[in-house]
Amino acid sequence: MFTGIVEAIGTIERVAPFAGGVRLTVAAPQLDFSDVALGDSITHNGACMTVTELLPDARFTIDVSDESLRCTVGLDREGGRVNLEKALKVDARLGGHLVSGHVDGIGDVVRFAPVGDNRELVVRAPAALARYLAVKGSVVVNGVSLTTNLVRDVPGGCEFSINLIPHTLSHTTLGDLAEGAQVNLEIDLIARYVERMLSLEAK
Repeated sequence: MFTGIVEAIGTIERVAPFAGGVRLTVAAPQLDFSDVALGDSITHNGACMTVTELLPDARFTIDVSDESLRCTVGLDREGGRVNLEKALKVDARLGGHLVSGHVDGIGDVVRFAPVGDNRELVVRAPAALARYLAVKGSVVVNGVSLTTNLVRDVPGGCEFSINLIPHTLSHTTLGDLAEGAQVNLEIDLIARYVERMLSLEAK
């Protein structure tokens, strides 16, 4: 489990293809490695991945399967920056919301514009995720826990608006976004279970 509170920004130094996926070498000089071991889980832009090797100079590797590459964006480009978060400890403070690290879909950035010192981020989510998005609800965008300010249905899905403050812009990769970019989305776990329970009651 995770919280959607980014701990560091990593850089994908190398993408090495292998049968069934790619092996990424990630440099993360700002990440605390004191409690990181082989087999630990770290989210990369919201996608939970397993540490397969610890390297010198605050670097490590992960193996990303073809299926994970198909379901996500931003994990196959050398030089790309990724939001990193280590798995949640049981006694840790839950600063964002409960996050599984499983990307549910890919959204399209339709607006990224200044609002004073902040930025308004508007993302179009696919139709399959629309039912899980609500005003003042939680959503994960590229591994960052955020609160929606506005949600409206549009043909083929829905659009949701988020206000990004300067701290979020400078401590995550969301400041790199632009209109036309794609982002990894994870809907709220509670919304997922509520929808499941209601669907069973309706039968």
